[in-house]
Amino acid sequence: MTNIGLIALTCGLIISLGAIAAAFGISIMGAKYLESSARQPELMNPLRTNVLILAGLVDAVYLIAVGVAVMFAFVNPFGA
Repeated sequence: MTNIGLIALTCGLIISLGAIAAAFGISIMGAKYLESSARQPELMNPLRTNVLILAGLVDAVYLIAVGVAVMFAFVNPFGA
């Protein structure tokens, strides 16, 4: 396998594993939000605010991973 092929494979792994991790994290957070709002409905609004902020932060980590993968794909910092 050539160096370009390894870079393409690495970029695909970075993006796919980042997407899986972000989706898994957001789904667990959503499940815990529904569980906690069912137990204490009076805390629903503050919890919703916190969940939306945290979902945005988790999604931002995935977008940073996509940016790093694009850098690897186009800039090729390892030479070749």
